[in-house]
Parts: sequence; structure tokens; C-alpha cells
Amino acid sequence: MFIVMTQTLENYGAHAEDGKFSSGNAYWKFKGGDTYLVEDLDRPQDATAFVAALVMENDLGYKEYPAETMTVAEWEQTLPDDAGEMQSSRDYYLSQVKRVSPKTVAVLSDRHAHKGMSEEEVMLL
Repeated sequence: MFIVMTQTLENYGAHAEDGKFSSGNAYWKFKGGDTYLVEDLDRPQDATAFVAALVMENDLGYKEYPAETMTVAEWEQTLPDDAGEMQSSRDYYLSQVKRVSPKTVAVLSDRHAHKGMSEEEVMLL
């Protein structure tokens, strides 16, 4: 299993102007992204390509692409250690994970993702 994190970009120049680099109207800003737990794939490059097929957008006003892929264990090490506090940021990050698998996604769209995971599930992975 792998974690794939995406990055989004928004072109503010596409709101008021044509948004093109050639006319000097491109003004891209990094925005958020999502975190995907990819199940049922054994290689990081396959997990990355699968998430790309689910979410990748590349148009004049908006882009989303896989930015980082790692094992679940590596990702778990990046989560904050809130020492079990109620409403911790660690719990928030876990709740935002989108679980996807090529075995359960019939149509490639992230709206088929199952959202969230528990601390116990992370320990079992």
C-alpha cells in the first residue's frame, strides 16, 4: 500500500484575462491537494499512475497532479504526534485520507474513494 499526495494549482490570470503565458497573463498559485491511500497495488509507480488516472487535470485555469508517493510507514512518520489529544491534527489528517483501489473503482473518479482512516488502521498497515 502506498500514500500518494496530490498538488493543485490555480491560474488567477484565467479569472480576469486569458490566463496564457504567451500573453503574459498567467499567474499560477499553489493550492491544496489530497492524500490517497492506494490499496491492492505493489509498486509505487503503479500507485502514482492510478491516482493520476483518478484525479489529474490539466487545463488553463486549474491543474492537479500526483506530487509525492511513499509507503504508509514513511507517511505515518510525517504525521504530527499529538500525544492522543482530543481533536488532534493527527486525527484530522487521518480523517482526510481517501482510500482507493483498482479493485473497487469501476469508473476512474475520486468520488469513489472511501474517506478517512483510524489510528488503529495505520498501525495495522
